[in-house]
Amino acid sequence: MAPDASPPSKDGEAPAPHAPSTEEFLQEQASPEFGELRKAHRSFAFPLTVAFIVWYLAYVLLSNYAGDFMGTKLFGNINVALVLGLGQFLTTFLIAWFYSRHANAKLDPKAEAIKSRLEAGA
Repeated sequence: MAPDASPPSKDGEAPAPHAPSTEEFLQEQASPEFGELRKAHRSFAFPLTVAFIVWYLAYVLLSNYAGDFMGTKLFGNINVALVLGLGQFLTTFLIAWFYSRHANAKLDPKAEAIKSRLEAGA
């Protein structure tokens, strides 16, 4: 059996995809398509990560050093700290939702094209 040949299928399964070599991975990594994928990911993930860390640290610092402000009652027993704390959860879910939409629209098609090319042995 040749080293690049796929193993025989079992029970009618499709043969395993081509296993790319290290050289093929490095060649793909240097391709413009991979650079576009990396840029699309970084241009979305890095700014949102920085923004969330700043928002989180602001909440922690306000909790530590602005107790009177955070204890300000807005209505009933609901104070600023509770609203901002719940805002942390809300922004976490919103960022995850935005990232999912971004990945589905921009990242997944590019990644699938690269994966298909590597598995085809092109």
